[in-house]
Amino acid sequence: MPLRTPYYSDYNPSSDDHSSDQQYLMSSGSRGRNGHPDSSYYSGDTIPLRHVSSSAGGTGDISITPAKKRIGTLDVINPMEQETLLDPGPVKLAPCWESRHAPTDELNFKTATPKGEFDGKPPVDRLNLVFLILMLHGVGTLMPWNMFITAKSYFVDYKLHVNDTDVSTEEYRAHFLSYLGVAAQVPNVICNALNIFVQFGGGTLTFRIIGSIIIEIIIFIVTVFLAMVDSSTWAGIFFYVTMTSVVVINMANGIYQNSIYGLAAKLPMKYSMAIVLGANTSGTFTSLILILSIAASPNLRTAAIYYFITALFVLLACVDTYFALPLIRFYRYYDRIFQKAITDNRTESTRPPYCKIFWKTWTQCFNVFFVFFVTLSIFPAFHADIQPVDKNFVIPEKYFTPVTCFLCFNFFAMMGSLIPNWIKWVISFTAYKIY
Repeated sequence: MPLRTPYYSDYNPSSDDHSSDQQYLMSSGSRGRNGHPDSSYYSGDTIPLRHVSSSAGGTGDISITPAKKRIGTLDVINPMEQETLLDPGPVKLAPCWESRHAPTDELNFKTATPKGEFDGKPPVDRLNLVFLILMLHGVGTLMPWNMFITAKSYFVDYKLHVNDTDVSTEEYRAHFLSYLGVAAQVPNVICNALNIFVQFGGGTLTFRIIGSIIIEIIIFIVTVFLAMVDSSTWAGIFFYVTMTSVVVINMANGIYQNSIYGLAAKLPMKYSMAIVLGANTSGTFTSLILILSIAASPNLRTAAIYYFITALFVLLACVDTYFALPLIRFYRYYDRIFQKAITDNRTESTRPPYCKIFWKTWTQCFNVFFVFFVTLSIFPAFHADIQPVDKNFVIPEKYFTPVTCFLCFNFFAMMGSLIPNWIKWVISFTAYKIY
């Protein structure tokens, strides 16, 4: 028996008489229908009522069903099209993130990593990307300090060099680097120490690192603005504004330094060395930028503007690369191990044994303190005041301090950080024997 199409070819959609189309008829196929023989339809067919003669007789069973909505110009009468395409019930996803009680960072896919990444051998730091990123942050940690101390000529010989008899201005010029060292290092040390115990911004490294960098960017923008305006009539106010900005930027930098070393502590030891190397590279980088700015600019004002704008670009690069770290598989591996260790030890006491740690490391702590104490007592306050005796010296006078003081000091400090990575030897005596 041939199958029949559910659409009727003899239906005229242009007809004005639609009264009989309001209902459909289910026929048993036992009667004639307006010239249509019984063989044209079969029991169970659904046809428009206009095809059924009102005078037709017979014993066939007739049932009326509600009319279907018309789609376009055709009546859709296929019973299969009455079925719902999708189940109207609620859709359940399994497993869902919420049912796993995962931390917020994982729900936001910040730390979501396939389990297979943590099985077996640790991943490789491809192209040393993580190492280079942390090295860049090392450059950023000392950028405020290096930028202000190497710009001595701009502050002393340009901004504070005014034609008046103000004794205080001469005092500021004579001891500018000493004031700068106190305004920079004291807030830096205090915020470094407080961040160990208080942890500004809670336990979130992102808030502390990015917040600190943003504050530094704002201070550098203010510094560039001050370089553009004429402050010759208010040199004393300029000095205090500069010292205030140095205090604020180094408070933020103290938190930044402490937090970025905490981030590197999740990784193998060489990544902490990357920050140290970057910090020493920062001085060499800023010294070279200073020399290039002096050579390319007609005056100290223009050189200072270019100089401080360079610091802005470096800090913006630090922000971008920080958010790129979670995208690197190597970093995700060690970060997940660190987070798992914190979760496993959450039931234990969360307060680190600071006294016990200090007692075991006091000799190394004293060594670091003594090295920085002696170094910062000489550099840059005394070192930067050294002047050439011979005016015909091979290094021109305007480049003498930038080269012999800042570039030489920072370059050899950088080499001192690099050499231990290349040349290693075992020392048979202990720290107690040294003292």
